[in-house]
Amino acid sequence: MNKPDLPLIEARDDSNVRFLRLGKAPAHPLSRAMIRDLHAHIRQAAADPQANVIVLEGPGHIFCAGHDLKEIARHRDDPDQGLDYLRALFTECGAMMLDLALCPKPTIAVVEGIATAGGLQLAASCDLIFASDRATFCLPGVRNGGFCTTPAVAVSRNLSRKQVMEMTLSGEAFDAAWALNAGLVNRVYPPEQLLDETMAFARTLATRHPKAIADGKRMLYRQLDLPLDQAYAEATEVMIGHFMDPVRIAQEKAP
Repeated sequence: MNKPDLPLIEARDDSNVRFLRLGKAPAHPLSRAMIRDLHAHIRQAAADPQANVIVLEGPGHIFCAGHDLKEIARHRDDPDQGLDYLRALFTECGAMMLDLALCPKPTIAVVEGIATAGGLQLAASCDLIFASDRATFCLPGVRNGGFCTTPAVAVSRNLSRKQVMEMTLSGEAFDAAWALNAGLVNRVYPPEQLLDETMAFARTLATRHPKAIADGKRMLYRQLDLPLDQAYAEATEVMIGHFMDPVRIAQEKAP
């Protein structure tokens, strides 16, 4: 449990980049309190014109350990054996993951160590994952008599069906080299370089035109589910909008 004087989420700004660091509990799990606090920070950053990029990071060797199993166990003594609590927990978690996935700002997860279950779901919901070479990724639900069903929603949108099925059925941990080759992560660095390299990338990205990024990001994800002709038709309109944007026109006319 976190001490009262330790925030669940530590937020800081650097060159129009909003860093959200998960709190200092040993495994910083996705308790309901953590989900609510993180969700509020994600929404705030998405609406803040001074935050052009959002970076999520863990405080150490565990990026995020998933849902708080001890908290879940405590609700087994409820009259309904925890059903209402579980429904609220996963509904709130799903809403947070959806807002993260649909965020108009670029989002980057920095995974130095372990990202497991809902923690991997959190990382996979971001646009990019930068990882250290000691990072591991796991969907371990089958090892506890269950199945990582909701985490697989996000992960399956990053991997092939065969790859995500292997992760969910085996419950095994996969290393950073596998994740890079599978397309789950974008870049892998030594631990001592990970944050600096991520910050350099994020700072450069934060200098790009926010409206073009937001429109382009939304269209990029949307067109993946469209027929080819419709994808080109809709992407064309967005592309024209980029060229007709008043900011871009003013930049091109500047001496």
